[in-house]
Order: sequence, then C-alpha cells, then structure tokens
Amino acid sequence: MSRPTLEVADIVRRTGNRFWEQQQSHLAWPHRKVLDAIVRCRTAALGGHRDQCVRCGHQAISFNSCRNRHCPKCQGNARAKWLAARSAELLPVPYFHIVFTLPHSLSALVLQNKRLLYDLLYRSSAATMLELGRDPKHLGADIGFLGVLHTWGQNLEHHPHVHYIVPAGGLALDGSRWIDSSCRFFLPVKALSRRFRRSFRAGLGELFEHNRLQFHGSLQQLALPAAFSHFLSELGQKDWVVYAKPPFGGAEHVLNYLARYTHRVAISNHRLVAFESDRVFFRWRDYAHGGKQKVMTISAHEFLRRFLLHVLPGGLVRIRHFGLFANRRRSAALERCRALLGMTARVDQPEPPSLRCPACSGIMLVVERLTRSQLYFRASPTLSQPRRSADDSS
Repeated sequence: MSRPTLEVADIVRRTGNRFWEQQQSHLAWPHRKVLDAIVRCRTAALGGHRDQCVRCGHQAISFNSCRNRHCPKCQGNARAKWLAARSAELLPVPYFHIVFTLPHSLSALVLQNKRLLYDLLYRSSAATMLELGRDPKHLGADIGFLGVLHTWGQNLEHHPHVHYIVPAGGLALDGSRWIDSSCRFFLPVKALSRRFRRSFRAGLGELFEHNRLQFHGSLQQLALPAAFSHFLSELGQKDWVVYAKPPFGGAEHVLNYLARYTHRVAISNHRLVAFESDRVFFRWRDYAHGGKQKVMTISAHEFLRRFLLHVLPGGLVRIRHFGLFANRRRSAALERCRALLGMTARVDQPEPPSLRCPACSGIMLVVERLTRSQLYFRASPTLSQPRRSADDSS
C-alpha cells in the first residue's frame, strides 16, 4: 500500500496547539501524550538508525517510531508480529465472528468510567459466551476465543463493542472429545443478547453500590440511587445488539480477518482525503444505508475531539483470550484440541516483518543507532514542528 499523502500527524501539527488551549479543561495528560507522540513519530526527534542491506550493501537512514498504540503509523509491525505468534494456535475448523455492542445510551457513562466499563464489557460478554457454550441445550462444551475491543464507529463517534473470533466447536466438558457446532450458527443470537444485557446490568449495579462509578456534568443526577435505578430499568427494556457473521474457514482466512481487527486505531491515515480551510475530509462507510462509502467533512477541532475519545487508559488490554485460550491453560488446551481433531502439524508461521532493500529486496539490518543530535535536530519538538518522516524498521 502506498504511503498516504495526508496523515493525522499533519492535522495535529497545524491545529493541535490551538485545540489543546481551548479544550484542555476537558482533557487529561494522556490525551496530550498521544498528540505529542503522533507528532514526533518517525521524525528526528526520536532519533533513528542506519540500515544496511545484507545482500547489496545499500544503506538508508530511518527515523524511529513512537510505538504509541494510538498512533496510526505504529501498528503495522506490531500487528504482523502478533499474527505470526497467533498463527500456530489456529485449529483446523471453521471460525465464527461475533460482535457485542453496548447501547448508545451508555456512551456518556462509559466515557467517564472507561477502565471500569470497558473491563465490564469484556467480562460480561465473555461470561455470556462461556455460559451458553457450556449449556447442554446449546453446545454443551468448553469453548475458547479471543476478543478485540473497538470503541469507534466509521464516523469516529464513540461506539464501544468487542469483536470475538471463536472456533466452531469446543471440548466436551470431560475433555474426552471435540464437539462441533452447527454449520449455520455458533450460539443463538437472541439468547446471547438477553444474557449479555442481564450480566452487564448486574455488573453496573454492583459498581454503583460500591461507589466506584464517576458522574460528571449532565450525568450528576445519576448519582442518586433512584435515578440510577430508573436508568438501569430503561437499559433493561432496550434490545442489546449482538451480531454473528456466517462462519469462514481455513487458517489463512482467519489470519487475514484478524489482521483487519487487531492493532487498529480509530482512523487510518489512508482514510484521510483532504485538510483544507481548517476542515478535515475523510472516507467512511454508512452502514445504516447499505455500507455505502461516503466522505465526511468536519472541523479540525471536532476531528481531534472525536479521535481522542478513543484514547484508552494506560495498561488496559485491548486483546484478550478466554476459556480454552486463556493464558493459564492455552498450551495444554490447544494440544488436547489438536489431538482430538487429528491435527498432525501446526500452521506455518508467517515470517516476522522486516525492512526490505529498495534496490534488491534484500533484508535491511540496523548497523548504527543515531541520536537526535546526530540527525541535526537541535531542539525538543512541539506540536507545531515541521514533518520529517521515513520508513521505520522497528
């Protein structure tokens, strides 16, 4: 894929300081940290390295990346390395894709309690899958799956949901055999939706009882027990969306699918169309009208506001494994599943990503680390520093 002509970093450089001055009372230091990281990414401010081709000796200088998980330029290598590690864990069965979404009426509360409620979203949706999977009326098996948290919609507004990738089946509760799920669906969506709603509401009520929730601004009235009880009651009357896509098969298809959902940020640089007259133009898909691709136009400050909605609390894990694939039991469970499925060899792991020589396509290796001063950068950068970028091999 060709390098984009416009980047989020360009927008931050030109309007980030003004945006911060106007909005800092509503923002926190982690937001500023993300903006600074995006601006500094792959510039001389972070130093660099000299690479040399092992085949032809060609040399090139690359700037270091910021490695911030919210930076649009820093996710490609991390994704490739993660997928390489996950490829050996795939089973020779079809896989389902299931999405749990929180209702829009919860959005404001979630934004004020990100760490607690994103964690609750994970715990309640995963528990729902595990309980229904073990239920003899459905699959009657011990299942395993991985989840990826996304907090955005195509228009960059807040839209918290979890994508789960799950094999079509599971281990019998006594571990004696592999139980295949239906070829048409994994678990009934309506049952998933009802149990998910019940589990999340129960967890929300428990957090309120222990005074762990924060209520600011227009939500202050919810701090009253009667008002919060009414809020929970209204949530119970809504249909909570759980979406299950048809199964897709084969390890290659699963890896390609995972690559679309892991290590993503709210918007990629390739979706940006233009930045003119302090307005940002970007491509988005309108799923309410058949998934048509459109171009949205918003002010630069509104673009940055929406982008920063999706900054996660430090240490919050976006990709999690559950059931058979939980870290404490994954190796043993996978070996048992492979044996029962007659899997004689693991899926070949893709090669880890590496920088390729532009002259002969040989592998480029780092031969020298360069400091900021060696790259003739004389001052600490701010949001308004000019852009300098190069391909990054880290």
